[in-house]
Amino acid sequence: MVYKFRVILDAEEDIFRDIAILEDDTLEDLHNAIFNSFGFDGMEVASFYTCDDTWNQEDEISLFDTGDVPGEQRIMSDYKLSDILDEENTKIIYVYDFINMWTFLVELAAIEEQTAGAIYPETLFAHGEMPDEALEKNFEADDDDFYNEFEDGLDDDDMDMFEGDDSYEDYGFEENWN
Repeated sequence: MVYKFRVILDAEEDIFRDIAILEDDTLEDLHNAIFNSFGFDGMEVASFYTCDDTWNQEDEISLFDTGDVPGEQRIMSDYKLSDILDEENTKIIYVYDFINMWTFLVELAAIEEQTAGAIYPETLFAHGEMPDEALEKNFEADDDDFYNEFEDGLDDDDMDMFEGDDSYEDYGFEENWN
């Protein structure tokens, strides 16, 4: 069977590629198809992320084993596409180049019979030109979000655990410990 994906760049303008790839190919094969279809050189680190139906990021599947114990972490080449994507689970997030954070929404659009003589993976359709720079991501919470954590009425004075009659010795170290 052939999996047909729409790969959409997270950008202000519509920029996407439609890619056909065999269901038994790996996530690493899909990674290669994506960076080739968008014109990247493939020299940067990338990861896929499983997600729910509303694109909320879940588990990371990296290109390389970054775990503490070699071989303990599964990587892109360990997963066939059919292992994680099917009619019910159609969405996955792809991030290329962790400096620029090129982020793509990858959705399985169709599962079809293989066409005789076709070579896979194949870019079926390309729409839009890649921008010079990735869309800037804002990873900061609003100030209001931080202070909402302390809705119980605590203020800065309440946060100082060393005020009052307590001595530093009560906490297991001396005042001038360094």
